[in-house]
Amino acid sequence: MKLNEKGLLIVISGPSGVGKGTIRKALFKRPGHNLDFSVSMTTRAPREGEVDGRDYYFVSKEAFEDEIAKGNLLEHAKFVNNYYGTPKDKVLEKLEKGKEVVLEIEVQGALQVKAKMSDAVFILLNLHHGKL
Repeated sequence: MKLNEKGLLIVISGPSGVGKGTIRKALFKRPGHNLDFSVSMTTRAPREGEVDGRDYYFVSKEAFEDEIAKGNLLEHAKFVNNYYGTPKDKVLEKLEKGKEVVLEIEVQGALQVKAKMSDAVFILLNLHHGKL
């Protein structure tokens, strides 16, 4: 029996290129967890081989801005003229099912999530250049 029937939100954050994806992949290889990766929403066009709902939820700029206005995103940012964000309803649905939901996001997004869901586990990665 689990101590907590509700799932756990795990946020892996850090600057671009620090190894968030590598850490996430290693975490998913560990046995004994009910992990689920959170799919982000974006306004950018799908790249070859990407599937809506698996890689991203691909939406129009207007639809994304509507989600922002309604408060339906845990976090969002604009990068190279495209929006990226985490749909709150999808994450909450997985948490209610007892899943451990993993978000892999930039630092500013993690700060937005922390303001809304402070009971999440936050893993901050930092790239150190130079000698120890």
